[in-house]
Amino acid sequence: GGTELLAVTQWTCRTESIEQTQMAGVDLATILRRGDIVVLSGPLGAGKTALTQGIARALGVRERVTSPTFTMVRQHHCANTQGIDLLHHADLYRTNSLDEIADLTLDEMVAHGGVAVVEWGEMGDALWPSSVIRLSIDSLSETDRSLTVELDPARTLPPTMWSPA
Repeated sequence: GGTELLAVTQWTCRTESIEQTQMAGVDLATILRRGDIVVLSGPLGAGKTALTQGIARALGVRERVTSPTFTMVRQHHCANTQGIDLLHHADLYRTNSLDEIADLTLDEMVAHGGVAVVEWGEMGDALWPSSVIRLSIDSLSETDRSLTVELDPARTLPPTMWSPA
């Protein structure tokens, strides 16, 4: 249940290419901890997978990261100094119900030293703990994106691309 209101700090960033969206993901990965669930929302083609590719790269994932639209969840082994062993990349675009999302047991997956990045994650809003990291991507034009992430105030993003809203 995510009903209890926690203080959050909003951070924003503008990107003008897929590469910059990936770099925003690289920055976001630096503050991730074991057990985190990152919920991504934004229209089709906004760059959710590109952002996830940046997160994966920063966590030491070697293989290519593509959207797991048909498999729902794909696991990637990580090599990093943050103690994160697995990246669970989920895509809820084709899910039809909360039950189906609950059956993926993402919360249990991350409990064992992993993190989850969930595309179309807003579809599971009723299930996420209040501690999830919510990130939305808005398409401003063919190439330009506006990213907003809500974080626990104790976490600070690198100022390379992100700034407090």
